[in-house]
Amino acid sequence: MAKNNIIGSGFSFPMQVDALGGTEMSSDDANIRQSMMLILGTAPGERMMRPTFGCGIHDILFEPNTAITAAKIEYEVKRSIMEFEPRVADIEVVAQPDEEELSRMNVTISYTIRKTNTKANLVYPFYLRKEGEV
Repeated sequence: MAKNNIIGSGFSFPMQVDALGGTEMSSDDANIRQSMMLILGTAPGERMMRPTFGCGIHDILFEPNTAITAAKIEYEVKRSIMEFEPRVADIEVVAQPDEEELSRMNVTISYTIRKTNTKANLVYPFYLRKEGEV
């Protein structure tokens, strides 16, 4: 894939060493996907210099796997991506319980990359407590 400087580039996530011993970089669509995964995987308050950065789904961790929990997850995911990833638009989030693993909520995020008008999606597996756990 050709490098598209319009979208941007940065350190890959998770950070890795490249073939020459330097820091692995990511660019284009991969950089946006990695950025969104970083946003979703960070709880607000984890970053000392950016205390509001992240996604509030971590407060939902021990909620039951219900439609109400799915709606909370959809709201938090959309809010955090809109706030912290300005390179995407037309964000749609759908959270659904996994049929095979009751402790997992599959979060499907559909979005458009603003600069290229490219549509893309990302599935983020979010794990809740298992049924019957205290």
